[in-house]
Amino acid sequence: MNPDWRNTLEARGAVIDSGCVADFGDAAAELEAARSGSVLADLSHLGVLEFSGEDAQGFLQGQLTCDVNSLAAGSSSFGGYCSAQGRLLADFLLWRTPSGFRMLLARSITGAVGKRLAQYVLRAKVKIADSSDERVLLGAAGPGAGPALAAHFGEIPRRPHEVRRHPEGATVIALGEERFLVEVAPALAIEIQRALAKTLAFVGTPCWEWLDIRSGIPWIGTPTQEQFVPQMANLDLLGGISFQKGCYPGQEIVARTRYLGRLKRRMFLANVAAQEIPAAGDPLYCDDLADQACGTVVAAQRSPAGGCDLLAVVSIESQAASSVRLKSPQGSALQFLKLPYQLD
Repeated sequence: MNPDWRNTLEARGAVIDSGCVADFGDAAAELEAARSGSVLADLSHLGVLEFSGEDAQGFLQGQLTCDVNSLAAGSSSFGGYCSAQGRLLADFLLWRTPSGFRMLLARSITGAVGKRLAQYVLRAKVKIADSSDERVLLGAAGPGAGPALAAHFGEIPRRPHEVRRHPEGATVIALGEERFLVEVAPALAIEIQRALAKTLAFVGTPCWEWLDIRSGIPWIGTPTQEQFVPQMANLDLLGGISFQKGCYPGQEIVARTRYLGRLKRRMFLANVAAQEIPAAGDPLYCDDLADQACGTVVAAQRSPAGGCDLLAVVSIESQAASSVRLKSPQGSALQFLKLPYQLD
């Protein structure tokens, strides 16, 4: 986290833990505001990789699950980066910049993913830089988010995945009907947060993570790397996989899962009555499989309705036929909720 930006947050009462904002003094009230109000969150739990150079587009097209060649200026796309075995090393949001591309992904893996991608640059004219400390990421959500952003920036994106770049260097991306990502240099972030905080309530990072969970958006981190093929994490449903593009690492397995195989696991949204927040990577058990794990927690946070909401990759058959339990066959049962997009 940029030191000047950290000082700005702490001046507003932020409790910062491990480089992220835990809360601003009242975690429960902030979570309720995320559910029913309009909020502004620091997103330092996410990182940014920057790709520049004349071969950046072709390089990324040969590495990622999404169709980079078809990614127009002014738009963004979810996508995945896979191992040769077709397992997700990262998922991300990708958009064009005047000099190339920026990729938003979990901060915990940003450096490692950048180094791994750099191994495959070879003679291509591509520069990969971890610019996480050079950018401030803000999330704005709720019915007042759009008007607050429009009052400051003027034109803002309205359709999901639309991107607007503003002259002062800020980029605003529409993530959903009432959710926006703001990416900006630290010096400008201080001015922007002052303007937005007039009508949006500051909330901790866990509130934004809860909003992502309710939106069905996973963020692969260290505990869940190489555990899922992209379809298990619903990247196909989020528009993050192109089945028409050429080869990339793991492409054969991803395509085979679609055309020749049968997807056995999917990511579901659920609530569980747990006092402690489940950790990413925690195992799940189904009554029909006894002591054999049937799934994995992808992400979890406290819910304003009680308990914890979570995203979990679970056996499709077991999810439909039996109870799914947290951490052990005797653990708390998951209550499944409806995702905002249609499962096939």
